[in-house]
Amino acid sequence: MENNKERFIALFQEHIKREGADRLLAYMCSDQCDFFTAPASTRFHGSYSGGLLEHSLNVYDCLVDYLSRERTKSTYNMNYNDETVAIVALLHDICKTNVYKESTRNQKINGEWKQVPYYEFDDQLPYGHGEKSVYIITGFMKLTREEAFAIRYHMGFSGPEDQRSIGYTFENYPIAFALSTADMEATYFLEGK
Repeated sequence: MENNKERFIALFQEHIKREGADRLLAYMCSDQCDFFTAPASTRFHGSYSGGLLEHSLNVYDCLVDYLSRERTKSTYNMNYNDETVAIVALLHDICKTNVYKESTRNQKINGEWKQVPYYEFDDQLPYGHGEKSVYIITGFMKLTREEAFAIRYHMGFSGPEDQRSIGYTFENYPIAFALSTADMEATYFLEGK
């Protein structure tokens, strides 16, 4: 996990240079934020300490790979700078910080009840998912409209959003589609059970 943290910080510092980025990274590294140790979910992909960090790096790698395709660049005109790619991929799930609490529950194992660890979801800032990530990030630095829409709608059609809003976003802000695709690739193929 330490290598993942070092890699995340190196990517962040190399690519994200806008005003306030240093304050955001300082917050993420502080005791007030559990980004580097949080799980990505309670029971599904990345449901272990450091799962959120690993997922964020996986999404970054998948997005970089997707955007490197010649068809993506020439036919779809998806030409984004390294800063935008790093912001949307590395920070899309920052909403998952400080919401998972370690707990135990009873589980029957080989016919015997045993206490096993698990994560419970306890969101003290229930502001949605993608919109909460945008809210947290913009407390430190500005996002472009395209970055904000990409992060807001990164769940694509698997989220609870109005289908028309997702279609509009994908059509008008293509990086949102690319991020959603990278997020699903990481979740279902790299991190699936």
